[in-house]
Amino acid sequence: MNWQVINHIRNQCTPISLVRLKDQVAIVTGASRGIGKTVAEVYASEGAKVVVNYNVSENGARAVVENIQKKSGQAIQVKADVSNSDDVKRLVKMTMDKFGRIDILVNNAGVMFVDDFLETTEDEYDKTMDINLKGAYLCSKEVAPVMLKQKHGKIIMMSSNSGLYHPSSMRFVEYVTSKAGMNGLTKALALKLGPYITVNAICPGYIKTEMVAHNDPETERRLIEETALRRFGTPEEVASSAVFLASSEADFITGELLIVAGGRGMH
Repeated sequence: MNWQVINHIRNQCTPISLVRLKDQVAIVTGASRGIGKTVAEVYASEGAKVVVNYNVSENGARAVVENIQKKSGQAIQVKADVSNSDDVKRLVKMTMDKFGRIDILVNNAGVMFVDDFLETTEDEYDKTMDINLKGAYLCSKEVAPVMLKQKHGKIIMMSSNSGLYHPSSMRFVEYVTSKAGMNGLTKALALKLGPYITVNAICPGYIKTEMVAHNDPETERRLIEETALRRFGTPEEVASSAVFLASSEADFITGELLIVAGGRGMH
């Protein structure tokens, strides 16, 4: 075969995109730090236009946006309390005004209080449920009409293997309750919003982020011992799963809980 024939074949072939989320528009809640920050940045590297949501850390959100823009990506930051319906409506409106569509929603915003159950306050319980569960509900409800009109959309819940009922992960009652609720919400929405929208949850194990910085060395040693891979996970490993679920590779997956925990909880 001569080079003229080879070049002709090459010219007839459709180029393979090197990015999986090219021109997709993604909202990532709680994206100023931790897993949300990494998901936002990895999405941008995969070609997505990213809305970096935050409620407290404006500087953190700005840093994420600037980092994305330095690498020629597109991103904006939007302050919104996901537990407040008016804020959520504004978040979605600003996204539509800027980008004209919403393809991906990652419900990542979350809090965790570490007090013992008998010492936890009602306010701490309410805040945990409002942000972790109600926030995911409100954001999903607001983007669903947009996605249904488009006849396309991906909703991803950032849950936790703490909501999967194995004893070693169930130390913080309020957090576990909120994540178990998120898992139920995932399955209910998957049924309600099909066939055009897929809804899945990622259930990370012990991921080294600011949220778990309070753990003492002995607790961390025990957590590693009960993890088959004998190490902590990284935000990048969770973000890779979030890319997969948002991509066309996962078009026939919905209502699933993807456990990214290094084998923690199999005992």
